[in-house]
Amino acid sequence: MATRTWAPPTGGPYDLQRTLGVLARGPGDPAYRVDAAGAVWRASRTPEGPGTLRLTHDGPVRAEAWGPGADWLLDRLPTLLGATDDPAGFTPRHRLVHEAHRRHPGLRLARTGLILESLIPSILEQKVTSDEAYRAWRLLLTRHGEPAPGPAPAGMRVMPDPAGWARVPSWEWHRAHVDAKRSATIVRAARVAARLEEAAAMDDARAAARLQAVPGIGPWTAAETLQRANGSPDAVTTGDLHLPGVVGYALTGFRGADDAAMLDLLAPYAGHRHRACRLILLSGVTPERRGPRFTVPDFSRI
Repeated sequence: MATRTWAPPTGGPYDLQRTLGVLARGPGDPAYRVDAAGAVWRASRTPEGPGTLRLTHDGPVRAEAWGPGADWLLDRLPTLLGATDDPAGFTPRHRLVHEAHRRHPGLRLARTGLILESLIPSILEQKVTSDEAYRAWRLLLTRHGEPAPGPAPAGMRVMPDPAGWARVPSWEWHRAHVDAKRSATIVRAARVAARLEEAAAMDDARAAARLQAVPGIGPWTAAETLQRANGSPDAVTTGDLHLPGVVGYALTGFRGADDAAMLDLLAPYAGHRHRACRLILLSGVTPERRGPRFTVPDFSRI
């Protein structure tokens, strides 16, 4: 076990669970846990191998790490926790955003520095319900990942390496209810993983272009990836089924906003549009659902 501590440089409030919570893919994510004591556990595949990170926040954040990737994870601990995130240029322009910003002063944008770790679950979330995507992620990691190093909570897994993703057989994708389009996109991404990982050191425009060079990866998937891997404060998600309606309703009280209307509303937050969306979602102000729930297709029967 290796350890490190980190304190926010501003000395102000810091919210560990809200900062890292966006990295969890559903309540049963095998790569992310919050234990009974409130400690956050993450299992990651780093360039140096698998690693497990345990984080507690009582004063400074204390990190413990295990596995071949332990040193890599600890070296980048401040970046993961939001040390490079600079909210100073963010000015709330709407009353609701101002109130959410006031209520969550410890929120920072996490930056994992790991593209594939965020890209693959984002591909799984394309055009399906969150529950279906979370189920697929759980099943694939459980069956094809490896146990998290160290004394991690039972069931924690490290995702496969790129070669492992490329070897997942077709019937396993079907078992996870992943259609051929999404599984083929994941395999294509795995085959050029080294080139995609370079996007972690690029600005948003270059990084998005690098990701979208892979067929099957569009603006939605690229933005969802860069928000987590690069901690991008401005990578606003377009093409989402719900987000424009949520932003439009929260900021204007009217339903039915599309991407163009959402981007107009977010224009005053240029440079921090993703941060504004995070705060809007944290406000809990959402339009009431009126239509029937989306029916989940059973790809295992195809």
